Amino acid sequence: MKKHSLPVALALISLSIQFSEPAQTLLRYDRAAIANGEIWRLLTGNLAHLNWPHLWLNLAGLLLIWLLTQHLFSTRQWGLAFLFTSLGVSSGLYIFDSELLWYVGLSGILHGLLVAPLTFNIRNNCLADHALLAIVLLKVIWEQFQGPMESSEALIEGQVVTDAHLFGAISGLVLGLSLYLLKRHKATKI
Repeated sequence: MKKHSLPVALALISLSIQFSEPAQTLLRYDRAAIANGEIWRLLTGNLAHLNWPHLWLNLAGLLLIWLLTQHLFSTRQWGLAFLFTSLGVSSGLYIFDSELLWYVGLSGILHGLLVAPLTFNIRNNCLADHALLAIVLLKVIWEQFQGPMESSEALIEGQVVTDAHLFGAISGLVLGLSLYLLKRHKATKI
């Protein structure tokens, strides 16, 4: 499997879902449906979008993140990052945001896909990586107190779920730190 398969697959699946309104409804994160056993929505809800501007904005974010960080993870680590952050976002929303009835979009995962490799690479002392990680974490904290930027909501013509960004960033931190500690542990055993 090629390293670039993950962003291409995410883009193609998201585009496919966007072309079908029934698929959007069937695959979005839906609290009641998940409670009734439709657990696939914990993954697929992150791949459905409100509309085309929402999708294009998320795909642009995915491309930018990939260009900045793809060299920091192996193909296997990228796959793990997608699964871990996707489940982290959806589980976080399900457990801690009981008033949220439904959710769509890649933005929560995007926060995790950016934070995970930057955290994993923290020991390499790359100032640009450290600065980017700090900016993302400060943005997430800002959103928790100030809410989303109005321009973002206007652009996607809907509500930005900032808790998805929070749970994505937390998932990315946990995964990146875990992979870093595992790598460090393996290195000390040699």
